[in-house]
Amino acid sequence: MILETERLYLREMKQNDFQALCRILQDEEAMYAYEGAFSDAEVQEWLDRQIFRYQKWKFGLWAVILKETDEMIGQCGLTIQKWKDTEVLEIGYLFERRYWHQGYATEAAKACKQYAFEILDADEVCSIIRDTNTASQHVALRNGMTKKDRWTKHYKGVDMPHDRYVVYRDR
Repeated sequence: MILETERLYLREMKQNDFQALCRILQDEEAMYAYEGAFSDAEVQEWLDRQIFRYQKWKFGLWAVILKETDEMIGQCGLTIQKWKDTEVLEIGYLFERRYWHQGYATEAAKACKQYAFEILDADEVCSIIRDTNTASQHVALRNGMTKKDRWTKHYKGVDMPHDRYVVYRDR
């Protein structure tokens, strides 16, 4: 276990999380910010990328486990992301749709923010969110972040404006 909150714990994803990850990444509605659902191969690539990140940085997107059922309901964690001409520490989150609007993403994201500041000693952390993804924007705001700037990413042949929400460590 990496982190624990009132209702959740976060741990590294493993290969046997593949089916739970498919429930998230292969849901058209959940993946609208990514221009659609992933194939099995894309889900495997996503999982492999997280495992590589754990080895390289000791963090990545972690499995979010609901304590009550011991079920993986989403993923949330920290990654290094390209932003314009630099790299930034980002809190990312993506949950199975049946667990939306219950506060789980905010609860997990707040724990990741605390981890970034207390364990990684980061001065700032952000969330990079597509301009049309209002639910994720609300999570960032509830996590104490404010919109700082915008950049258009090119993904799957589509121009996607993204906003960067940032929070700074209190020193």
